[in-house]
Amino acid sequence: MNIGIAGAGLVGRVLAINLLKEGHSVTLFDKDSKEGVTAAGFTAAGMLAPFAELETADSEIFEYGKRSIELWGDLMKEVGVYDGFKQLGTIITAHPQDVSELDHFIGTLKSKVEEAKDIEPIDAQALSKLEPDLTQHQHSFYIKDEGHIDSQRFMAFSTNYLDRVPNASFREYQKVDRLEPKTIYVDGKAEHFDWVFDARGLGAKEYFKDLRGVRGEVIWVESKEIDIKRPTRLLHPRYKIYIVPRGNGCEGIELEYYKDSKIAQSANSKRYIIGASEIESEDMSPISVRSNLELLSALFTVHPTFGEARVVNTETNCRPAFRDNLPRIENEEGLTRINGLYRHGYLLSPAIVERALNEGIYR
Repeated sequence: MNIGIAGAGLVGRVLAINLLKEGHSVTLFDKDSKEGVTAAGFTAAGMLAPFAELETADSEIFEYGKRSIELWGDLMKEVGVYDGFKQLGTIITAHPQDVSELDHFIGTLKSKVEEAKDIEPIDAQALSKLEPDLTQHQHSFYIKDEGHIDSQRFMAFSTNYLDRVPNASFREYQKVDRLEPKTIYVDGKAEHFDWVFDARGLGAKEYFKDLRGVRGEVIWVESKEIDIKRPTRLLHPRYKIYIVPRGNGCEGIELEYYKDSKIAQSANSKRYIIGASEIESEDMSPISVRSNLELLSALFTVHPTFGEARVVNTETNCRPAFRDNLPRIENEEGLTRINGLYRHGYLLSPAIVERALNEGIYR
């Protein structure tokens, strides 16, 4: 089939990869460049944390997340990234004065799904075997089945993949006006396909009237002294931060954009993405002073050596969400719409795409 995809962010790319593997031809339309650096999927830290997300989500997100973890390995290999998907687990910790927050957090997870009842606390000695640089934390939990994706490398390598696959074409800098079954309208002109997918995120507001943007802010830091291999969450009464390792960063990325000073990484350093801000706003302006202060202050308390780390980049973006913060799939003959993945883009997209395909084009 000849498929049109409106939106070349995370969902659009996962769709394209799946469809191309099945032998279809795919045309992607996006209002920005094909590198995808303005997409929420580029800004994201890429955490695959179905258990940890239960604090604010429900069991539907949990089940999608488990399935996505099963699918991500093959997706990353398909685009040529063989070390960008890691399933080493997640560390959840807190300072001594905030242990009640930590216990409440884990209690919430255990109250929602049966599998969470196996999450057990680990002491400093057990933690030191997993993460020697976190031994100052006396009370933590280890969630062994979680993982993370190198989201920036996925975006870059998927661009390379879509460039070299004969049945794929990119129509960058082309804003889609609207969609109808089997038809995409660009600059007032209709382009016809056998099936059309709407993966525009916030760009689909002309159709989804209840769609809103939720602002997120992240900071990239580098350190030559600290080596943390697993995503780590620090709980606090006012803010919760996550630290997601990137290892040697964007090694192996061929696109010129990723070689500039913003992305290039210092030799012998480890890179981390720090985040957690979630603001009910569609403001895409640079990170605020308050978020900088809170995120970096919390980072410093995780390990004082982070005080000598270097801030190499900040990113902001808005994630598409509905009132219930749950994803939505709408299928009709010749048209599938996927939207509202909220803060769970990498956690949900493979499983959501799988369901959308099975209920739509493959039903």
